[in-house]
Amino acid sequence: MTTHKLPDAERTTALQSLPGWQNAKNQDAICRNFKFKDFNAAFGFMTRVALKAEQMNHHPEWFNVYNRVEVTLTTHDAKGVSALDIEMARFMDELAGQ
Repeated sequence: MTTHKLPDAERTTALQSLPGWQNAKNQDAICRNFKFKDFNAAFGFMTRVALKAEQMNHHPEWFNVYNRVEVTLTTHDAKGVSALDIEMARFMDELAGQ
């Protein structure tokens, strides 16, 4: 399946429906920081996202310290943000209770 970079207007509309997500500063990507009760909750979130990422064959760039998970989403094949990134962001928000 070929994935294409979202047009600017579609990306803007998608971001408006994803509170907390924003355009990354130095990369054609979207990003968000999640904060959880503790390490166990953060790691559980990452585990569930990892299972979805494998299913989608679309993997996040992320960083975890204790209860924080910093996420960056981009589609390297599309050289920017695609529908896969928006789908993953929505999935993450649902998991995090956002």
